[in-house]
Amino acid sequence: MPKLLIAFFLLYVTGLSAQNKPNIILIMADDLGWGDVGYNGNQLIQTPHLDQMAKDGITFNRFYSASAVCSPTRASVLTGRNPYRTGVFTANKGILRKEELTIPELLKEEGYTSGHFGKWHLGTLTTAVKDANRGRPNNMKEYNPPSWHGYDEAFVTESKVPTYDPMKKPVDGASRLGWDYLKEGQAYKSYGTHYWDFDGNIVSNNLEGDDSRVIMDRVLPFIDKALEKEQPFCAVVWFHTPHLPCVAGPKYQALYKEQPKMIRNYAGCVTAMDEQIGRLRKYLLKHGIGGNTMIWFCSDNGPENNSTGTTGGFKARKRSLYEGGVRVPGLLVWPDKVKEGFAIDAPAVTSDYLPTIMDALDIKSKKVPYILDGESLMPTIEGKAQKGLRQSVFAYEICLVRQICAINSTNVMGTMSCMIC
Repeated sequence: MPKLLIAFFLLYVTGLSAQNKPNIILIMADDLGWGDVGYNGNQLIQTPHLDQMAKDGITFNRFYSASAVCSPTRASVLTGRNPYRTGVFTANKGILRKEELTIPELLKEEGYTSGHFGKWHLGTLTTAVKDANRGRPNNMKEYNPPSWHGYDEAFVTESKVPTYDPMKKPVDGASRLGWDYLKEGQAYKSYGTHYWDFDGNIVSNNLEGDDSRVIMDRVLPFIDKALEKEQPFCAVVWFHTPHLPCVAGPKYQALYKEQPKMIRNYAGCVTAMDEQIGRLRKYLLKHGIGGNTMIWFCSDNGPENNSTGTTGGFKARKRSLYEGGVRVPGLLVWPDKVKEGFAIDAPAVTSDYLPTIMDALDIKSKKVPYILDGESLMPTIEGKAQKGLRQSVFAYEICLVRQICAINSTNVMGTMSCMIC
């Protein structure tokens, strides 16, 4: 066979392979309670697009965050491991270690491009200026940007920001819980957190208005570039909503105008996030890739103690290992695989993302050099009975106990040698 013909054949086969690989979108809300969405029974907060996802895909009735606080759960998503193993023990303590193998790193070998958008919270993003919770000049110990973990693009903050006008804080009337949106001419100051790009530069354009829209404005061009290159993509979209301080813009405040200020802002920012999820799904359908794109949605933990979020009746909230602290909304939409929506009661956890993706792409387990705590959900996705699911639940719960000890700054189990963890 002539060399030129062989080259064309290889390009053709490679193109087919890329087209057949599913695109992956991992969406996470921040401090969203199990009961904060319509499909779980909330009668106040409007979440029509999440409700439609529940109708179209899989609703995990018992979906759990791998921790009762933010950063450890995020580490579990990217590594498939219990966060205690990864060096991320609680929020603002530890970083995602370089030696951990992440979803973007695994996917790079499969020809994917990956981008991270929104919250990072797995390390700092600068060693030059004061930024957010831990970023400061010469702090190399906690410097740990997405570029070190297999990503090709990023638009990220270290930690929380206001959910409207994310870089701004009113001079007067601000509260840790939130405030009404800034009016024209109203005095404000910097909130103290920056958005950073992949190369470690501060982003200064298009940062006004709803923060979820600001984030999605970066996600869609990333997908555009992947489509132009005919390259499968992984987009990790970690919204700040509805982490305090909650601020909703005028359009979303108006939807809840009869409610007290805190509820107007909390419910409003959740609906604004929901709208952006709908915008994303509409975009995927318009470009003909909705069917072969898996979209996962969850929250990093239960609702904050002093927010207006709800657990749907489950006991306790964020920072607790009771159901209200770790049982969160969990959804998957993947039309090519899930033709009709259904709900399951078997427990699933954020650590299941990576092994499920590996299974979907037939990535061999030997690619990962250590123990995974998550389990593949592909049999569930394919509608098969999943015998033995959560055989590792005991190890999972023991590790959670150790995490809560770290959160509470105790050493009840933290100094113990544990073969499980």
